[in-house]
Amino acid sequence: MAKAVEIPVYLFTGFLEGGKTRFIRETLEDKKFNAGEHTLLVLCEEGEEEYDLSHPLMKNVHILPIESEEELTAEKLGEWQKIHRVDRVVIEYNGMWLLQRLYEQMPQGWMIYQEVMLADYNTFLSYNTNMRSLMVDKLTSCEMVLLNRAPVGADKMEIHKVIRGVSRRTDIGYDYVDGSFDYDEIEDPLPFDINTPVIEIGDNDFAVWYRDLTEEMEKYQGKTVRFKGRVVTKHRSLKNCFVCGRHVMTCCVEDITFMGLACTGYPPEKLENGGWYTVTANLDIRFSTVYGKRGPVLAVTACVPAEEPEQEVATFY
Repeated sequence: MAKAVEIPVYLFTGFLEGGKTRFIRETLEDKKFNAGEHTLLVLCEEGEEEYDLSHPLMKNVHILPIESEEELTAEKLGEWQKIHRVDRVVIEYNGMWLLQRLYEQMPQGWMIYQEVMLADYNTFLSYNTNMRSLMVDKLTSCEMVLLNRAPVGADKMEIHKVIRGVSRRTDIGYDYVDGSFDYDEIEDPLPFDINTPVIEIGDNDFAVWYRDLTEEMEKYQGKTVRFKGRVVTKHRSLKNCFVCGRHVMTCCVEDITFMGLACTGYPPEKLENGGWYTVTANLDIRFSTVYGKRGPVLAVTACVPAEEPEQEVATFY
């Protein structure tokens, strides 16, 4: 079977009036981005601004309007790709739709090259308050958040906290009303020191540590860590090992998930399944059947019964 042709996808997310249409239009009308490639522009919502197909650089842009989630299918997208012999895809995604729908329906060969979330500085925090789960859905995977219509001298800290509560890797840019632009350069020191002989993880810092560990595993190679967690000893995937972790809430009660780490070197039969323990262990990044892939494996040197933390569910705030 012939390998599917790789189609780069440029994905723009955000909520209504966040500036997606203008940003995409200006991008497509820029010679640095558009050299005449056949581009499929998938529009998943109707914004206040429109695209000018009479522009010289828009002649090879083919617009596919998608009016409902049910219309967003791999068959439809693939059909338009073939009809117009598409070189690349640009998607203006509906902020009220979960991204999982798009990921599941992308035709074979489509690869997301860039994902940017656009938002209005003046409404960002209210959207986060009222539609937190949808906000987290967009922030989790985007490479950059671009905040439009920001006042000169804008206070960045509250927005910074919201975004960093979901991702430590996302770039944050501010497009000011006077036409200037800059990046959020607020430093985010970790709430623990990874250069100490034993990295001590406080009860309130588990979520931040777990995310940092999974995002930048290699920097923890060979480190010794101590943290409190709940152990799981009874599961078909566990052979001569156990899992220790915490329930973590990213955005709301509905998304609480147990995030655990593979632990070896300590007899699981000596532990109470579901009990709380303070674990001291040496970290090794390698393949584990617990994950089914490469990940952090803890060689336990001590496992001591502990009191349940004051806040059972770990959060990023």
